Amino acid sequence: MDATASGAFPRRPTMADVARSAGVSLKTVSRVINGVSTVDVAMAARVRDAAGQLGFRANFAASTLRSGSSSATIGLLIKDLSNEFYATIASGVAEVARAHQTQLITAHSGENAEDEMEAIFDLCRRRVDGLLIVPTGGNHSALRSEIDLGIPMVFLDRNPVGLDADSVVIDNYAGARDATLTLISEGHTRIGVLVDTLNMPTMRQRVEGIHAAFAAAGLPWDDTLVSTNVRGPAEASIAVERLLSLSRPPTAFFCGNNRSSIGALRTLWEQRRTEALVAFDDFQLAELMPRPFRVLRYDNRALGTLGAQLLFRRISGEIFDPVTVVLSTELCPRGIQNFQ
Repeated sequence: MDATASGAFPRRPTMADVARSAGVSLKTVSRVINGVSTVDVAMAARVRDAAGQLGFRANFAASTLRSGSSSATIGLLIKDLSNEFYATIASGVAEVARAHQTQLITAHSGENAEDEMEAIFDLCRRRVDGLLIVPTGGNHSALRSEIDLGIPMVFLDRNPVGLDADSVVIDNYAGARDATLTLISEGHTRIGVLVDTLNMPTMRQRVEGIHAAFAAAGLPWDDTLVSTNVRGPAEASIAVERLLSLSRPPTAFFCGNNRSSIGALRTLWEQRRTEALVAFDDFQLAELMPRPFRVLRYDNRALGTLGAQLLFRRISGEIFDPVTVVLSTELCPRGIQNFQ
């Protein structure tokens, strides 16, 4: 009776199993698996036949640990793959990894700094050749020792804290400032702002850009028009309803990310409101929304692509000062412009 029929879990065949099947020593199997050319041709063929019949696969991770050689893997630590923004970053990284014949390991961090550090150190223990990190926050100075030990790291979307390292980021400050100045030039002096937690550097930078626009226009800033911790459509809908209920409601809205913009647009549409809206981040089918609005778009795929290219330069042994690549934004119209 085999293992499956007896109710036990089947196990992966080992080199010892191959050696027994081929009638050779374990050392001979190891030499064949590792491509040593001095093994007798007939014996090597016998080993390969036995390995094929048993379904044996070499454990490259274990051999990497023993030899210290490249693992041909890189790690990507990311917040949320269900979000189109992060999924597109991962797609850009995967494309570059394939071009370098390297496997990509993706790990999830959420928005917890402790979980993030645990996931990073776990990937380092797996001997990845390098890491791409979308940081959540906290202090990253503890990662210097891992970089010094030969695991290069590139940060995406947000700069690391307490660590001088390569990064690819968006020009959050200038994008938010310029979009707000556009709204002000159109006569909007009361702008409702919906952002996620201000513990996120990207959100702080966007709010700082909005502040700068008001200051440049000589307009007062009203904190009652700002809603924070708006993480998704549901919270955005609640925030918009609150702002519209004010005695002096905003005449325009600035949404800090694509998810909040969806909730804000839904509420404005349901109430047949015509307030202007600018959303930081584009999103799929935005052009089909049943009312006009604008998005601050940028090439978020390039966050992954350029970051991965930087990482492979480091992996290949290039030495250069830490680089920060800043991607610009563009204000673009979205939605059906003359929807009735």
